[in-house]
Amino acid sequence: MEQIKTKSSSAFTLLALAISAFGIGSTEFISVGLLPLISSDMGVGISTAGLTVSIYALGVMIGAPVFTTLTASMNRKSLLLLVMLTFIVGNLIAMLAPTFAVLLIGRVISAFAHGVFMSIAAVIAASVVSPGKRASAISVMFTGLTVATVTGVPLGTFIGQISNWRMSFFFIVMIGIIALISNYFLVPKELEKGEKTSFRSIGQVLQNARILLILLITAFGYGGTFVVYTYLSPLLEQNMGYGAQAVVIILIIYGLMVAFGNTLGGHLANQNTLRALFFMFLLQAIILLLLFFTGENALFGLITVFLMGIFAFMNVPGLQFYVVKLAEEYTPNAVSMASALNISAFNVGIAFGAFIGGFVTDYFGLNLTSIFGAIMVLIAVLLTGLLARLEK
Repeated sequence: MEQIKTKSSSAFTLLALAISAFGIGSTEFISVGLLPLISSDMGVGISTAGLTVSIYALGVMIGAPVFTTLTASMNRKSLLLLVMLTFIVGNLIAMLAPTFAVLLIGRVISAFAHGVFMSIAAVIAASVVSPGKRASAISVMFTGLTVATVTGVPLGTFIGQISNWRMSFFFIVMIGIIALISNYFLVPKELEKGEKTSFRSIGQVLQNARILLILLITAFGYGGTFVVYTYLSPLLEQNMGYGAQAVVIILIIYGLMVAFGNTLGGHLANQNTLRALFFMFLLQAIILLLLFFTGENALFGLITVFLMGIFAFMNVPGLQFYVVKLAEEYTPNAVSMASALNISAFNVGIAFGAFIGGFVTDYFGLNLTSIFGAIMVLIAVLLTGLLARLEK
């Protein structure tokens, strides 16, 4: 009877974490579908509106290692509740923002919550199940992020289109409140405190050449897609001629492609991770180059975008797995910090990719974003080959 109760409570805890991850995942990329609306309402250019993506990513980049270190000794449930409360406040500020600058402040506050959540949620998920089911528990929690890509972002975009972009952030706030309540009632109080970490461990991780190399691979390989993805809505509307409602449907299908690619990438990275990553990046670079030639054709451009979606997140499981593997081997006292820094590296890639995309859009045109994205991913191909040689 006690075992059934434990299984039931574990399942409810994982559900609460998945709801939280859904909210976190939705708010990270919600701006992608709203750029034309924010640009028009706030009186800023498309590339300036793109700062809502890049500034958020910078917030996660800083928040993951810094706030993970500062809050390491807190009770994990208390920290989780504080994180979701911060998340709600940040999105409320974004929703009510009277100026574009205040909107960016709201995005940064939400991003700080994101960085800490990603650092602790997987640990909580693993701690409420038996050792043999930890990987499965973490994957259940991450399902929330995948579902957010498939449904949260398109739904938020649709809400913005039928009302205004502020209501999209209200939708995120509602998810945050549901997540906060779920965490309060469904996550157990008896969670262990986190391991003590110090800022010294950041230097310890970054001094290792192999780990530094995989962090650079993460930033370039993952970030290259965001040169295009950040400006996907205007690309679909202005260059391919799709209407605003069609963009919502396209974003749903794109999300399904991302979910498929992410799952497939996890399986492919189990054996010979670096070899798998090398070919994932190579194929993504080729697809981005192809988009330059198909980007103004409604049919072939759309097919290329969906192919881009398959490979966009395919590298994530392999990259996260490999940085932990290297840390366990070379910096065993700083594994959690290595993991947090890789989350930062993902977001360095998003911020840099979004910034490059905005620059290219302003000075060269939307269609050329795919060329610059491909160059970023090709750098990751070369770095992955270099790391593979070092490992041999």
